[in-house]
Amino acid sequence: MSTHVVRPAGAGHETLYVLLLCLLILCVAGSIVVWRHESAQVTSVADHQLDARRDLNAAEQGIYADLRVTLDEIQLLREESNILPSPVQLAEEGFAPFASDASSISRGNHAWQLLGEQAYLGISPNPEVAGSFLMRLGAQPDVWLNRQPGVSPPADLSDAALSQHGWQQVIAQFDAGVTRQHRH
Repeated sequence: MSTHVVRPAGAGHETLYVLLLCLLILCVAGSIVVWRHESAQVTSVADHQLDARRDLNAAEQGIYADLRVTLDEIQLLREESNILPSPVQLAEEGFAPFASDASSISRGNHAWQLLGEQAYLGISPNPEVAGSFLMRLGAQPDVWLNRQPGVSPPADLSDAALSQHGWQQVIAQFDAGVTRQHRH
């Protein structure tokens, strides 16, 4: 009977393989991070525009959001009756920001009126809390803001006329800072 002596494997080779595997994993992870990196682009807005996220205070953001949500309801009511609902009707239905409640009072207590069949105007008696809002209706509804005191209803609702009288269009930009959409 012969015996063979088997020497234990050195730990040096196993350690080397483990370190190489860790280095490989780090390289792959690093390359994925670099490949998937999204630049932090901040797009600028025109002089006659305001970014809804960056340029409005909390009260104005709330009113803007309410107007965008209520716009859908206004369009549905318009389809049913072929006329725009008045601000009083919208307030009676409880639609913000037309309804007079604690929220609307704390956001500037706007006085709403309908300008023909073209727009809703909310004049703020407290422009330091929130400016006056104008929501134009049409093919592409939009919202404008004027922070000047003593705003009166505009006679001309064109972009140029509104800009000339201190109104600024509120736009919503969605970039990587707001939401991340990955297409798979």
